[in-house]
Amino acid sequence: MSKLMNSPRDYVDEMLNGLVLAHPSLIRHGTGGRVIRRVDGPVAGKVGVVSGGGSGHLPLFTGYVGPGLLDACSVGNVFEGPNVASCSEAIAAADTGKGVLCLYGNYGGDRMNFNMACEMAEMEGIETTTVLGTDDIASADADQIGKRRGVAGIIYAYKAAGAAAEAGGTLADVTEIACRTVERTRTLGFALAPCTVPGAAGPTFKLPDGEIEMGMGIHGEPGIWRDRIKPADALADEMVERLLASAPASTGTRVSLLVNSLGATPLEELYILYRRVAAQLGAAGWEIVAPLVGRYTTSMEMAGASLSLCFLDDEIENLLQAPSSCPFWRAG
Repeated sequence: MSKLMNSPRDYVDEMLNGLVLAHPSLIRHGTGGRVIRRVDGPVAGKVGVVSGGGSGHLPLFTGYVGPGLLDACSVGNVFEGPNVASCSEAIAAADTGKGVLCLYGNYGGDRMNFNMACEMAEMEGIETTTVLGTDDIASADADQIGKRRGVAGIIYAYKAAGAAAEAGGTLADVTEIACRTVERTRTLGFALAPCTVPGAAGPTFKLPDGEIEMGMGIHGEPGIWRDRIKPADALADEMVERLLASAPASTGTRVSLLVNSLGATPLEELYILYRRVAAQLGAAGWEIVAPLVGRYTTSMEMAGASLSLCFLDDEIENLLQAPSSCPFWRAG
């Protein structure tokens, strides 16, 4: 597949250079330049919130650095987790002496490198806590939530934790709200066509024309079924049914809904999904608050979409609507 690039080797670094040039609120940081941080950071007296992950998913992860969201983010190669050095540098870049929350997806390489970075930070006198995104309901059964992957729904935890930190919350406060938001968020996605990693000989997986895979992960991890493409309303109905069946206990009646493109799927098709999902949620007694439609977590040029539901309580709802600003998401 043709790509706009100069060399696969330079793909990530040239992308990061363009990102910070286009968005002066961000700056590259660290010995290898593989940390993106707030240009005005670290913010004195505030708990730091950091994340990290592989490239290829913009706006996730680096796109959510800004006031009321992340303070810094470590950056890996395409579909590869960040290395230990960049994780350590992201933590240090966000530290003001109040502690740092590390909030990232539940992937083995990310866990290993952030765990090592946190141990190193603790030796330097930086207190850290960790919360993992585990919103992908297709990646493990309900009795194994701790094994689920983190996908698009993690942005709700970014928003809630970032707003709590901006409001002066302690490390314990910020960690608890991040954990609670993760526990109340569910995501399910599907793929219509694969993507190709820069420099790779072929696509990340094979999916014949006219077929769909429900539950596929953002790196091409296997889903829960594969079949011929179905009408948008039928897909929306199944996804809503599965997401509501997976809802946490004591959820109230208010949700935030994210309809997310995995890269190639256009806004027009997302709105076709949204209209049906909104109708189905309304018929089931749910009120939608602060809906989001667009590219919030992608997988290069993968065709497909995901739905995320954040089952709100009063505090999470207020934090989601608190002021925040980053290149790809503004609230309040």
